[in-house]
Amino acid sequence: VQLVESGGGLVQTGGSLRLSCAASGLTFSRYAMAWFRQVPGKEREFVARITYLGIYADSVKDRFTISRDTAKNTVSLQMNSLKPEDTAVYYCAADPNLTTDRRGAYSYVYWGQGTQVTVSS
Repeated sequence: VQLVESGGGLVQTGGSLRLSCAASGLTFSRYAMAWFRQVPGKEREFVARITYLGIYADSVKDRFTISRDTAKNTVSLQMNSLKPEDTAVYYCAADPNLTTDRRGAYSYVYWGQGTQVTVSS
């Protein structure tokens, strides 16, 4: 199984970025997909998850949108109104349990390598 993220970069406060994650080696429709983020010295933090509907951390609700394309085996994260506190390495993850609300990193069995997002003030 491979999860490969792309789309990270440097953006100014208030700007937008779109992250993508390409999945291979798994039956994509049978997995819930999620985005997490991590800054040095802190635990990996839940950002958003999608099975049929998206759920979000309170810190990103109304600014970020998660979506999935089953035909292309991709999951995306549209990030708008970015803030310096959104700066982190963002990871794509897959969970074989399709229960709607699972936010712990321990629930996810496959992970990408991460992509850096930096928001300048």
